[in-house]
Amino acid sequence: MEKKRLGRGLDALLGADVATDEQAEAAVGLIGDNPHQPRKTFDPDDLAALTASVKSHGILQPLVVRRAGERYELVAGGRRLRAAAEAGLKTVPIRVVDFNDQQAYEATLVENIQRSDLNPIEKALGFKDYIDRFILNHDQLAKRLGIARSSITNLVNLLDLAPAVQDGIRLNQISEGHAKLLKGIKKHDQQIAIFKQIVAMGLSLKAAETLIRDMKDVPDEPTEPAKKAERVEKTAHVKGIEDELRTKLLTWVDIKLRAADKGQIVLHFETNDDFERLLQVLRK
Repeated sequence: MEKKRLGRGLDALLGADVATDEQAEAAVGLIGDNPHQPRKTFDPDDLAALTASVKSHGILQPLVVRRAGERYELVAGGRRLRAAAEAGLKTVPIRVVDFNDQQAYEATLVENIQRSDLNPIEKALGFKDYIDRFILNHDQLAKRLGIARSSITNLVNLLDLAPAVQDGIRLNQISEGHAKLLKGIKKHDQQIAIFKQIVAMGLSLKAAETLIRDMKDVPDEPTEPAKKAERVEKTAHVKGIEDELRTKLLTWVDIKLRAADKGQIVLHFETNDDFERLLQVLRK
């Protein structure tokens, strides 16, 4: 099946009355980067493969650009422009479109949201920047891009996660599904601790869900009034010990203080094998 061309996709998004010039050629050095590009990193292997293809076959699909004085500003085709430069091409085919800032930004989002290798955080940042810049809500953006509002909301909400967890998503250490589970943990320090455990143990989505549910089932407060009166808040030192034990034991650890010199250390396990592994570590 023939792959749908980006140009036709942009026409469908922005309307058939968008003015365009005829396709032409432009010097690679005259095309500036897209300032709205949500993609911050390019996979080197993917770019190398595209560069090899460009050397053999040239640029088969024109880059979409708009005029910027005597130069051009890229709207869509960042990978192809980089590959052309790497391949040593002097000129590339272009399609010049008469887009305003908002249309150019939308075109960039359309090009990128369909790409599976663009990580969720980059997509989320692109959506949020657009929403803040043009003062639209999630519903309005969804209609303009032709995608579900929930998709935009779920992605933008990932930006509420702790920065360390967002980095884990960027580096593909955890999936978007794992991230949505962690979103249910309000405290950033707990998010980070569970995130580290998911990565260290290679937990599946189901296993991570069980871990988080079990953690929530453990009461933070003692039930008896007398014990509540004795409860001692965790210091930074105690929280640091918790993190150290979680990393060493590869399981969720709770230190529950009931007074200055008494309390509990609670270890969580999900399976019998996990239980046996913890026993072996403790018996050493």
